[in-house]
Amino acid sequence: MSARGARALPFAYRFAVAILRPVLMVLTKRDWRGAHHLPAQGGFVAAPNHLSYVDPLSFAHFLVDNGHPPFFLGKEGVFRIPVVGAILRGAEQIPVYRNTGQAADAFRAAVAAVESGKCVAVYPEGTLTRDPDIWPMVGKTGAARIALATRCPVIPVAQWGPQDMLAPYAKRLRIFPRKTMHITAGPPVDLSDLYDQPVTGALLRQATDRIMAAITTELETIRGAQAPAERFDSRKHGLPETGKFRRTQGDGA
Repeated sequence: MSARGARALPFAYRFAVAILRPVLMVLTKRDWRGAHHLPAQGGFVAAPNHLSYVDPLSFAHFLVDNGHPPFFLGKEGVFRIPVVGAILRGAEQIPVYRNTGQAADAFRAAVAAVESGKCVAVYPEGTLTRDPDIWPMVGKTGAARIALATRCPVIPVAQWGPQDMLAPYAKRLRIFPRKTMHITAGPPVDLSDLYDQPVTGALLRQATDRIMAAITTELETIRGAQAPAERFDSRKHGLPETGKFRRTQGDGA
């Protein structure tokens, strides 16, 4: 980790990095691109696609080694897992209490983190993709809300490779042969024309669609393929928007 990234991090964060980084260095290969798009100073939102339960580790590895240790918005349930929850709390990660009166607390904490100069990691999809071909889904508005409130850069990040280690919603980890973690950061999403407009549902949707489009563009480059013209929407398919989802094709689930 760079000196910039290590500065003033909580002990629990530094402990997690000391344990996990060497493991990732041994178990994965890395194809990292676009780090020059990460802001040299000031807080920002990093917005990745979500295709595997292991991709927070590969994503964090990319950001930590490029001097921007991320502070994740994560499901509150993860913070209740013994030991893991204690480390997350000690590392000052941000729990999200969905559909409760505490939901606004995560937004305020994320805004405060950005304003203090931190990299706040937000998965716009809110959960692992349900798209059959693992393309990004319709996004939720959390990243857009934070960006419009702080006028900070939003950096779209595309990941491909973690799903080879652990497929979406699968349980069987495939470590060998070593998988390559392809991670590309794109240029900031331009939301400047939206800053002075009233924050409505339509405005948040417009900003979110731009963020998802930017992530998808980067992923198309990595995969050398074109995403579907219409992003997968769980609601249109009668699926729960969050939570566990079991696929029916051979994914090891």
